[in-house]
Amino acid sequence: MSTQLKKSILVITVIAAAIMELIDTSIVNVALNYMSGNLGATLEDTSWVITAYAIANIIVIPMTSFLTAKLGRRNYYIGSIIAFTLFSALCGFATNIWTLVAFRFLQGIGGGALLSVSQAIVFEVYGKERVGIASALFGVGVFLGPTIGPTLGGFITENYSWPWIFYINIPIGIAVTISSLLLVSEPEIAAKVKSVDWWGILLLIIGIGSLQTVLERGETDDWFAAKYIIVLTIVAIIALSTFIWWELTTPNPVIDLRVLKSKSLAVAAVLTFVTGFGLFTSVFLTPVLAQRVLYFPPTITGLILLPGAALAIVGLLFSATLLKRGVSPLVIITSGFVIFISFAWQMSRVNLEAAPGDLVGPLIYRAMGIALLTVPLTALAVSGLAPKDIPQGTALNNMMRQLGGSFGIAVINTYVAQRFGLHRSDLLSNITTFNDQATARLTKLTNYFAGRGFSSFDAHKKAIAVVDGTINRQSYLLSYLDAYLFTGLVFLAAMPLLLLVINRKKQAGPVVIIGDH
Repeated sequence: MSTQLKKSILVITVIAAAIMELIDTSIVNVALNYMSGNLGATLEDTSWVITAYAIANIIVIPMTSFLTAKLGRRNYYIGSIIAFTLFSALCGFATNIWTLVAFRFLQGIGGGALLSVSQAIVFEVYGKERVGIASALFGVGVFLGPTIGPTLGGFITENYSWPWIFYINIPIGIAVTISSLLLVSEPEIAAKVKSVDWWGILLLIIGIGSLQTVLERGETDDWFAAKYIIVLTIVAIIALSTFIWWELTTPNPVIDLRVLKSKSLAVAAVLTFVTGFGLFTSVFLTPVLAQRVLYFPPTITGLILLPGAALAIVGLLFSATLLKRGVSPLVIITSGFVIFISFAWQMSRVNLEAAPGDLVGPLIYRAMGIALLTVPLTALAVSGLAPKDIPQGTALNNMMRQLGGSFGIAVINTYVAQRFGLHRSDLLSNITTFNDQATARLTKLTNYFAGRGFSSFDAHKKAIAVVDGTINRQSYLLSYLDAYLFTGLVFLAAMPLLLLVINRKKQAGPVVIIGDH
């Protein structure tokens, strides 16, 4: 086997591992009702299946650089793939909800390495001369994973059963493990850990675990009306504040926060957070709008996402080419933000008569916007770092994307709930005896049901139910449209941060990526 073929297979292997991990961040979303009924659990308890995985991921991703140095990249990466695959199987075999949640947490621990280490390997294979292309190829996984997760999950649960959303990882995991055993090696420059920062690890687990739980469960439990949300918020603030102080003062931190002294990394981290906000909230909102309000079937919902996903690959490669030719990352990033804002604006104009084809165009804008952000944000993040700090910098950047997604979904859930109440109240205020159109509509519906053999009382009751359902549907539509607009405004508010690194616009060439991210 030629060296070039080995490199190609290695790149395909690690990108497949990253996609597998990212798909699992969203594949279970559409299967919660099936799990709930099958395991005899409430929907609120079943949602911990999502929360547990997210908590584990967010904890492990920033520790990747430390764990790779401590255990060795090859050992840590292959061990993580095996753990991810094993616990995927055990998730499918689970017979009660809390066993499933425990296995799901452990699956997330294993999955934490599949993002950052995969990224490091892709960069290493392509080298500094083609880092833009490497970023683009890895960006395919970052974009496709969360996008196709709900569609794939819906198809599997509708045609098979929910355990298969976990079993599907087994053959892929085995293939990736075998390929990694044959092809993955230690980096030429491997960092060594002098001592283990146990206090840092403990504070990180407590702080991120508490924060992620608040973000994932806040809306479900009415935020600060629940005592445990208040307690966990206080714990998160104290633990994370102490963690920051400790990591900045200890000589061998588990996460070297000193790299954030780089202005380009600090700005890129915030913009990556915003990008994660937009990526994950749009993936969350679009299927819900399509199925809950516009009544598209799951298959059609999946299909309207595909053109954008396919064109995103072109956008990723295009942005990499622009970087290679010396175009400033800031120009590409600005274009990505503008295009995504255009997507948000177009989606905020959708109405109840929208056909599937009407959403394809805006979703292409979404895909291209995110695609144009993924590669240059990575370049911007590391542009001001010394080679030894790049692994830690990119690990932090990856964490910010995932945290942005979790924060975004929590905020959007709350925002939609509040807007729904407001819009419903406004619409109901028009349903009075003084509104001739409302009265005529109600009378017509009552007569319709009376003609179907219902008593006058039951006919009137059914007519009111129909009107109420129509009001709810319109209220949800307006709420989701507001949410798209809100997401666009978040992107707009973040754009001025680019002015802080405008002096780096000439440093657009390839950056050197070494070690593990």
